[in-house]
Amino acid sequence: MLRPLLSLTGGLIATLLAGALSAEPLSQEDLSVAEVLRDRALESSDAYSIVESLTVEVGPRPAGSEGDRRAVAWAQEKMKALGFDRVYTEQIEVPRWARGHAHARVVAPFPQPLVVTSLGYGIGTPEGGITAEVVEFADVDALMKAPARKVRGKIAFINKRMERTRTGEGYGPVVSGRSKGMTAAAEKGAAALLIRSVGTDSDRFAHTGMMSIDGIEKPVPALALSAPDANLLEAMLSRGKPVEVNLDVHNQRLEDGPSFNVIGEITGREKPEEVVIIGAHLDSWDEGTGALDDGAGVAIVMETARLIGELPLRPRRTLRVILYGAEEIGLVGAKQYLAAHQSELDQIVAVSESDFGAGKIWRFDTRLPETKFDIADQMMRLLAPLGIERGHNKSSGGPDSSVFVARGVPAFGLYQDGTDYFDYHHTPNDTLDKVDPEILKQNVAAWIVMSFLAVEMEGDLGRVPVAQ
Repeated sequence: MLRPLLSLTGGLIATLLAGALSAEPLSQEDLSVAEVLRDRALESSDAYSIVESLTVEVGPRPAGSEGDRRAVAWAQEKMKALGFDRVYTEQIEVPRWARGHAHARVVAPFPQPLVVTSLGYGIGTPEGGITAEVVEFADVDALMKAPARKVRGKIAFINKRMERTRTGEGYGPVVSGRSKGMTAAAEKGAAALLIRSVGTDSDRFAHTGMMSIDGIEKPVPALALSAPDANLLEAMLSRGKPVEVNLDVHNQRLEDGPSFNVIGEITGREKPEEVVIIGAHLDSWDEGTGALDDGAGVAIVMETARLIGELPLRPRRTLRVILYGAEEIGLVGAKQYLAAHQSELDQIVAVSESDFGAGKIWRFDTRLPETKFDIADQMMRLLAPLGIERGHNKSSGGPDSSVFVARGVPAFGLYQDGTDYFDYHHTPNDTLDKVDPEILKQNVAAWIVMSFLAVEMEGDLGRVPVAQ
């Protein structure tokens, strides 16, 4: 049946849509149109040109920076060019920070340079830098349990390796060292913090990322070491001699300022007030061009909406694309969006986000009431031919979507293969050449099945009980 469906004219598609009057949540007509859209995406979607445009014409876009402002303007122009019915922005307030230089070198007993990068919103060193002995910890918990006398005046080094997995589940056990390590080091009087980069590569690139900065009276410089340099420092320490490192770092905390969530809509024909939100985050770290994190996600959801918007009839309810601001520094855009739209929460039918690079989608997760599992089963009929398997019902929908899920909003999750994602994550190596145009088409094909069926189905998905 696939070939005849691919040859459907716009008029026939319109007839199918107009006749979708079944009492079932997903009628055969809905599924037929979704199948056409899926196969069209595999043949002709052009998400790659969107991420190429973003990385070439904008590049790095830290929250509140000049690059961020260019990205907001770019996103509005691009959405209008792609035919969205409505395009607008909502201002958010963000803390701002500018990265300066970060130099590190071993001064004794085996002098040589180290490759490091400042963690996000980290402070600099005094003029001339600091030199101190290094003390090693297996993980952040070991640092938190250590007596202050062991840490005071020294450079605390958290040396925990990240496990490579398809799902990226090795990230959670390691990222706490980045997020909590500086606080623990500062509280114990350390001179500075070094961490093994939160990544799975062996390249001599350090991985940046956000850390907790709130409520710390006397923060200390905090830097990530590339994996080879963490290995080098580990080997030096294993020789039983004191290892001294000099750090020379310059960063600048700026005044808080504005950023924006950029929002585009394909307006529903029958229930425009009911909304399915699909999203990605527009900001990135400054080391690379943000092609994987999250330029690919931006392209996937924008292209999904474009193809649905080209149908002869608008979908039953509104498809809203949100490009969230300031995700990298703590889901700021998503949290402020939720706060500003509390009264509309009941109108959000479902949420989902693409924010795990550009790998092939292999798993479909949900967070739905058990009474709605049949909808996911129907979606799976069209996802399975793309090489996608059914996952669990514990999806957060993605980082930004998680703030909605915490309030009981149903979520869908299309899981990409993240085997190599953390080789590039938050490094200078997060660049366009890591994005495969054909795999991006498979992503759009999956997203268009899920998104179209969610906006077109009869009824809704209810609410998921929230654990107290």
